[in-house]
This record gives sequence, C-alpha cells and structure tokens, in this order.
Amino acid sequence: MSQQLAEQIAQRAAKAARAVATLSEQDKNNVLQKMADAIRNHKDNILEVNKKDMVAGKEKGLSDAMMDRLQLNDERIEGMATAIEEIIALKDPVGDSYVLEERPNGLTIEKMRIPLGVIAMIYEARPNVTADAGALCFKSGNAVILRCGREAIESSKAIAEALHEALEQSGLPKDVITVVPTPDRELMTELLQQKDYIDLVIPRGGEGLIHYVSDTSKIPVIQHYKGVCHLYVDKDADLDKALAILLNGKTQRTGVCNALEGLLVHQDVADSFLPMAAKALAEKNVVIHADKRSVSYFDGADEIADDAFGEEYLALEIAVRTVDDYEAALEHIQQFGSGHTEVIVTENQDTAKRFIREVDSAVTMANASSRFSDGGQLGLGAEIGISTSKLHAYGPMGLQALTTEKFVVTGNGQIRE
Repeated sequence: MSQQLAEQIAQRAAKAARAVATLSEQDKNNVLQKMADAIRNHKDNILEVNKKDMVAGKEKGLSDAMMDRLQLNDERIEGMATAIEEIIALKDPVGDSYVLEERPNGLTIEKMRIPLGVIAMIYEARPNVTADAGALCFKSGNAVILRCGREAIESSKAIAEALHEALEQSGLPKDVITVVPTPDRELMTELLQQKDYIDLVIPRGGEGLIHYVSDTSKIPVIQHYKGVCHLYVDKDADLDKALAILLNGKTQRTGVCNALEGLLVHQDVADSFLPMAAKALAEKNVVIHADKRSVSYFDGADEIADDAFGEEYLALEIAVRTVDDYEAALEHIQQFGSGHTEVIVTENQDTAKRFIREVDSAVTMANASSRFSDGGQLGLGAEIGISTSKLHAYGPMGLQALTTEKFVVTGNGQIRE
C-alpha cells in the first residue's frame, strides 16, 4: 500500500511540475503574492492547529530546541508571509542564458537555467519549512513533495491548505505543493525509491534522519549532517567586537544550525578576552565545556579532553579552547568542524583573507556573527536548506540552487563530418 501511494504522489507531482515549469516570472509572482496573503488570512487556524502540535510535542518530551523549531506565533507566521514576498522580489533564474562560445563551424553554444523538476523535502519539527520550501520551489519552476515529521504534521497541513488555496485560485494543480498525509516511515522509504519521478531529495533535521535518507535513497540527496560552527578570536582581534559576535552567535537563538558551538581563543589574548567572555556568558546562563588551559577562567565549567570537542549542543552550551596560534585554530576547525560556518574576528586583513581562503566550510566569515549564515540574511530570500556537500550546491540554497543548466546549441544547418 505504501509503495502504491508513494508512486501516486510522485507521479502527480511530476505532472504538476510540467504545469509550473513554463510559467512566466510575473505569473509566478502573482501566485506567490496570493500565497503570502493566504498565510496571513489563515493565521488563526494555523495557530490553533500548532497549539495542538505543541501540546503533543511536550507530552512526547521533545527537547527545548525541537520545541522552539515547532512553535509558531504571530511574528513567525508574518515572517513566513514576508519571506514569500521577499522571494517575489528576487529575480527568477529560470530561462537565464549565456553564450559559452561560437564555434568555428558557426554553431552558437549557450547554457540555460532550467528547473530541476520534482524536489522532495524531508524535515522534522519545522512547520515554517512548508511555506519556505513551497514558495522557493514554485518560484524556481519546480514541484515539491513535503514530508513533515510527526511532531509538526498538523501545522504543516494547515499551512499547505493556505498555499493550495492560492494555487487553486490561479488555476494550478494542488500537486505543485504536496504535503505527504502521514509521517509513516515506510511511506517515506518508498518515496525515496521514486527515482523516475523525483529529481532531488533535501533532508532537513537531525543527523540520524539525514544519515537514514542518504543511505536509503535512490535519488540524489543534498546533505547537511550538523552545524558545529566556531568563532576564532585572533591575537589581533578587537575584543569588544569578538564579545558581541560571541554572544549573538551563541545566545540569540540556540536551536539552529548556525549558532556557535565552539570558541577558540589565541593564547596572546586569552587573559584579556576569556574573563570578558566568562562574565557575559554567565549572565546568559551558558554552560561551559573548556579545555584545561581555559577552564580556570569560568566558574563551574566542565573540563573536557582535547578529543571531546565537536558537539552540536543546540542549547545554551559552548565548548571553549585556548590555542597556541592561527595554525592550531585551523587544525581544530578541520578536525571538529562540520563544514557549515566558521568565523574569525581579527583586525589583521591578511589573517582574515588567509582564514577565508584556507578554511573548508560552506560559509566563512570575518568579523560578523555566524547567525548571518542564512539564506534570507545573505540575500537569497528564504532558503530551502544548507548543503555541506559540494555537489551540486554548497552553503545556503536559494532559488538558483534549485535549478540546473542545460546546453543550447543553435546552428544553420550544420552537420558533422
């Protein structure tokens, strides 16, 4: 039964993808505005349904980070609608082309951006992904299949009802945006086998989910296992800047993948910076896990071994290490980072450029908070996810990452001899 249902869902999405692939940018923008309006108009219903998901999540014992991701309120619903309107303002990449060269035989060789086709999103307690992914996939000319976790399934369905209303008002099939009706694991497994109809799978959630999807899928998968983001305070850092960036990256919102999980401090500024950090982090009730060189600066810190770093806490916790020099910081990041986002604070431009060039992560930053590692903050509009693999996208994925390129060859009757 699951196999049959999965195939039906995938087939309908593939058919719907053809209906959206050829829409003009203006037509797509008109539908997106209706989606944003419908999200606002359905706010009361979405909030009411979300309250039920929150009660169920609490009874199930979800972590604080998961509950934070699950919760909707007036501000977050308005944020969903606004994110859709930001996508409207972005240039549609579909149809963009450029000339590679004109061959000696008179052929013109171009490349043109086209939709991927059908994208399957698998995510946990993140109901806002329903609106973000639906709008991004629609603007880029794709259909999307949304498989939400059990914790957020009812909220996701309520959001999808609003999006479907906008599609039907515009004469488009609801299957352009499909919410899988059940979080049943067997049905998800069958969807991951539908390589004839689904072109890309994007899992968004815990490391276990992403490993399962990657190991099970017959369809290409965008991977992002976890976000272990570091802040390195260099010997030439402005310590006030460093403290502000540390607090923002660690405490502004903890249950997200671009929150800081590690702090590295050059030994030359440790005596100055770590007492500042200790006082500020204590005021925010941040739990400290520190190496033996750093632990004495913090009251009640947990001393950890040199091989015990690399945890994704998703809470008011952070690992701290004092390093001998830049090279030691880089070595730590290479060993314990997850390829997501790494930050340096330094007034030495040569060191900053070296860090940006040498650190292997999807996003590298100099003198800015890791919390900017987000599609919306980077000007992409709402992101569909963050890729820490390098094919075919790397980093936050916006509209362009949901398209591919095909060759366009124009001739005047040439034949190959």
